[in-house]
Amino acid sequence: MKSEKGQSLVEFALILPILILLLLGIIDFARIFHVYLTMDHAGREAARAASIGKDDASIKSTGVNNASSIGLTADKIVVTPTGTRSSGSNVTIKITYPVTFLTPMIGNIIGPLTLTDTTVMRVE
Repeated sequence: MKSEKGQSLVEFALILPILILLLLGIIDFARIFHVYLTMDHAGREAARAASIGKDDASIKSTGVNNASSIGLTADKIVVTPTGTRSSGSNVTIKITYPVTFLTPMIGNIIGPLTLTDTTVMRVE
């Protein structure tokens, strides 16, 4: 019989790209899930600020401060209706955030991903 000393090295070399792709896919999914949860939290806090009568700049500032881990900016937050809100009406906070993938192959397959979070709360 011939020696089979290099067999495990060849098998490992064939499986390694699949393992790396799987690991990076898990990391990408975790990042997207973190962004989703952070956006949801920031939207709720901004809607709460709007429900107690704060102005639009304060509402956006609250959203940005609660989403500092993802680098959310005020231009990604839309408050509807703008200006003065009457008691008993609803205020809507919409946050959009583009997500980039770490894995180029997954990013090329899925394409650009933009997450959107909408929160509606009644004004007190």
